Amino acid sequence: MNHLIEPETLKDQLGTPDLIIVDLCNPSLYQQQHVPGAVHLSGQHLIAGIPPVPGACPEISKLSAVMAYLGIDHSKKVVLYDDEGGGWAGRMAWSMDLLGLDNWQYLNGGIVPWIKEGFPTESSANQPNSIEVDALIVPCAKTRIVADEIIASIDNADFAVWDARSPGEYTGDTIRSSRGGHIPNAINLEWTMLMDREKNLRIRDDAQQILDNLGLSKDKEIATHCQSHHRSSFTYMVAKILGYDRIRGYDGSWGEWGNLEHTPVEIGPK
Repeated sequence: MNHLIEPETLKDQLGTPDLIIVDLCNPSLYQQQHVPGAVHLSGQHLIAGIPPVPGACPEISKLSAVMAYLGIDHSKKVVLYDDEGGGWAGRMAWSMDLLGLDNWQYLNGGIVPWIKEGFPTESSANQPNSIEVDALIVPCAKTRIVADEIIASIDNADFAVWDARSPGEYTGDTIRSSRGGHIPNAINLEWTMLMDREKNLRIRDDAQQILDNLGLSKDKEIATHCQSHHRSSFTYMVAKILGYDRIRGYDGSWGEWGNLEHTPVEIGPK
């Protein structure tokens, strides 16, 4: 399915059966205004929250319970948005993919264009139509990658690491774990570079060209990470929207890699 939906299209679909809209904004903003019919979810329900790797994936049973609470199964159409350009929405998209639920769409730009461009909002809270937890869900291996798999693939020409952190974190000038730097051969493209601020944080029209020019093309197997797989959840989502079928999220991210003793690290620019 097309994983991207524009505000104009969503507006025409409001109130249709089997549509679930998930708001991952700051709760105070949700209380003031949100897309009509949207249910709120804190992104904290999508992560383990345990230092030093708080962004790690929680137990699959926990993610399954979140989906059941929201009423999400394969029969629904699910639209995701947040107020930061796609970080939490991306984490929700990655979590759904991990559970084999690829029936999501990202509201392009999130709530920012929806509000700024005058689409209808409401302030009353909505409750989800919860369903039974699916105890038979098996994680999709094509969605998640672990540290040892990255180590084994680092020197493969067919493999690339997309580092979504800031340039300072990449070079090691900014250290947020016991070690700073980057995974050898990793390509740095900060997540916000794919947001078009002139179009209210929509994904840039030239996103594919940017990725191709950096060597992050569709023909490669790609692992994407940041510090906690928050920023890189957005980059994962953008890749899926563009049609990448060989991208996986490293939820351990630098919070894990930079604190392990056996993981290789490079310092400075590539």
